[in-house]
Amino acid sequence: MTRTIAVANQKGGVAKTTTVASVGMALAELGQRVLVVDLDPQACLTFSLGLDPEALELSIHDVFMGRVGTAMVVRTISTNLDLLPSTIDLTGTEITLHDRAAREYVLRSALADVNESYDFVIIDCSPSLGVLTINALTAANEVLIPLQCETLSHRGVGQLLTTIGDVRRLTNPQLEVLGVLPTLFDGRTTHARAVLADVSGRFGVTVLDPPINRSIRFAEAPATGESILTSASSSPGAAAYRVHARQLLGQEAAA
Repeated sequence: MTRTIAVANQKGGVAKTTTVASVGMALAELGQRVLVVDLDPQACLTFSLGLDPEALELSIHDVFMGRVGTAMVVRTISTNLDLLPSTIDLTGTEITLHDRAAREYVLRSALADVNESYDFVIIDCSPSLGVLTINALTAANEVLIPLQCETLSHRGVGQLLTTIGDVRRLTNPQLEVLGVLPTLFDGRTTHARAVLADVSGRFGVTVLDPPINRSIRFAEAPATGESILTSASSSPGAAAYRVHARQLLGQEAAA
């Protein structure tokens, strides 16, 4: 069965896109068939994987509007890794969906057309708790929460968990939280360590290990149209994401 993972946090700048691209590529390296889905109108995932959103004729927006089937929009990025790209048109999609019946299920329906082709579908959610993120949570089996270890990002975890609870109650009872993934982490600071400890104690969620340490390599990767696993394959950040991919497959025990 396809595992569908929504990578969500309504705060921007917490490495959601980096996490989707890096985990997706790491799973593809391990022989898994992976589809990454750009569900953000800013189209950062699309750009980061080497496509120009402004030059695309078709995107996930066209799927949501019922103009084309999902398979017609999917683009191959590398061996075992495909992308369902986004463009700025997705902003209008969110407005249109507000007036549509069963609007929470549109992405689930779209992915049903291609799920048999993939072992994993990983969704890059927009930095909001709007209808697009609700669609992602309704379509997913699991949620991964990237967390920059600072106070503002920490505050959003409670709001996201409340939304996840609502989704479980109303549209997707099987939805599970994989855990919180510390990103942009600097273990030398007392504040980062304190925020991480408080998240675990306050919300009762699993904190995934290893953390993803802050590195300029993550900022450099999108400029090459590649994930860090390709642009800086031997870097500590790439190694950490490979560990998380192996943990998803049960090949390596979580710490």
